[in-house]
Amino acid sequence: MSAGTGILHSEKNDSWRLSGGDAHTDPVHFVQMWVVPDEAGITPGYEQLEIEGELLAGGLVPVASGMDRHDGTAAIRIRNRYAALHAARLRPGQTVELPEAPFLHLFVPRGAVTLEDAGELGTGDAVRFTASGGQRVTATEPAEVLVWEMHATLAD
Repeated sequence: MSAGTGILHSEKNDSWRLSGGDAHTDPVHFVQMWVVPDEAGITPGYEQLEIEGELLAGGLVPVASGMDRHDGTAAIRIRNRYAALHAARLRPGQTVELPEAPFLHLFVPRGAVTLEDAGELGTGDAVRFTASGGQRVTATEPAEVLVWEMHATLAD
């Protein structure tokens, strides 16, 4: 979602009100992450694509990116040419390698992993890196990881 200017947004779990059905009783779990666009005053927009097959294939999958190298591969195009969000669903023992970047942000929305040279991370844990990459993340139980790769500098 590109909020742009003049957009109102709500994350209420009340779609049942529109359909006239019973109120939802299942808990909702979602992760909301924001990245500032390259330019101000962009037009609001929304895009959603299915990437289940790519996630099941293993490895880090570009989920959202503004980087030229992800043209045609990222699920969602964002308006920041220096940033990309990757996701992975890992089975126990499965490993992914973090991309090389001036700035990385690793978040574990579900499960448990071991981060090479750092130790155990569980649901809700996050690590920020500078001038890094190449570390390996290995699932110790079924897990999901989200990785922001960022290449902007203060001069950009």
